Amino acid sequence: MPNLKKLKNGVTVLTDYVSSVETVCVGMWVYVGARNETKENNGVAHLLEHMAFKGTKNRSAKQISDEVEMIGGHVNAYTSREITAYHMKVLKEDIKTSVDIISDIMQFSSFDPKELDRERGVILQEIGMYLDTPDDLVFDKWQETAYPNQPMGRSILGTTDIIKNIKRDEVNGFMNDFYNPEKMVFSVSGNFNEQEVIDLIDSKFNHLPRGKNNYSENSKYLGGEYRQNKDLEQVNLVLGFDGVDYFSDLYYPTALYSAVLGSGMSSRLFQEIREKRGLVYSISSFSSSYTDTGSFGIYAGTGSKEIKELIPVLCDQLNVDAKSFAPEELKRAKALFKSSLLMGNESTSRRAQMNATQQLLFDRVIPQEERMKKINAITLEDLEKARLKIIESAITISAIGPIENLETLDSISKRLN
Repeated sequence: MPNLKKLKNGVTVLTDYVSSVETVCVGMWVYVGARNETKENNGVAHLLEHMAFKGTKNRSAKQISDEVEMIGGHVNAYTSREITAYHMKVLKEDIKTSVDIISDIMQFSSFDPKELDRERGVILQEIGMYLDTPDDLVFDKWQETAYPNQPMGRSILGTTDIIKNIKRDEVNGFMNDFYNPEKMVFSVSGNFNEQEVIDLIDSKFNHLPRGKNNYSENSKYLGGEYRQNKDLEQVNLVLGFDGVDYFSDLYYPTALYSAVLGSGMSSRLFQEIREKRGLVYSISSFSSSYTDTGSFGIYAGTGSKEIKELIPVLCDQLNVDAKSFAPEELKRAKALFKSSLLMGNESTSRRAQMNATQQLLFDRVIPQEERMKKINAITLEDLEKARLKIIESAITISAIGPIENLETLDSISKRLN
């Protein structure tokens, strides 16, 4: 378990010492993301994350990249719907440099207009690539349909028009309005001297933004359908439902139900739909959770003719009472879930991220033993509760490709018990 220290500046520091490695991952995780945006500035959180490494008052963009690569480090960042992260992985002897760079970009980013214009181009290319990739786009359209006219349904990348026209002051303003030390966790995992690192962080982060804006619109799952008839080789389909949030008693049962249904080559969907019938190349299920909502769904890539048979078989699998599953199926799902958690412990990057995310979401780092105990206690009856919660909700369908043979939403709904 990592140690927790709340600094005078308001930042929470998590120090996770691992003696068996020669590296360390450091980073700042911020409880701000795409769901804090409005319709008018959609994409600003992601653009801000990109701009962080594009120069500060102390370093140019090239100096940042040169300094990182000079020590053989890796720097990265990401924006999700609820969290933004900036992190580095370096050799243990270079931890001071990594903390200094993270503190620089978090406090003294210059948001140079020329760099902003360059980064607009990068993100516009990213949006264009996404629009040209139907197996990615179909998920964004599913999210937009499931959560219409609200931040949870909008693309994290934003829209082309907004990214083209957003001003420097809007990007900088979003950081100054929303970023605040009370929403920040600095997470360290690897081989380091704990007290030295805490003192270093304490001395470096004294000019953080003090934003007071906490806007975050509540999410409301509604359901519906998005259909795009397009000349492609395959139909890309997401069939989804209302899921569970992080705090639901059905969080773990839903994740395990997803594993039994559509994770891996032994899953029910893979065996029944690909192996026995050859209806798809790719099929899988997913369970995604957030602080106030969640989603459950199935992705499939299939042919225009095959989709006629696919939908009934898919619905038949969703109609199977989970209490009738073989005990071995639940055992396999638990093994997959637990191995993913335990293997993650071997990566300092994964540990730093997991610790920070749990602290932000749950106000504590959940002990591994507690999670294992909850997983081990799940029964087939629990999976059935999760299944019923899922299929009793409104359906959301997103489909791109040659969809002329795809059944109506009402017809599919009637197939589910």
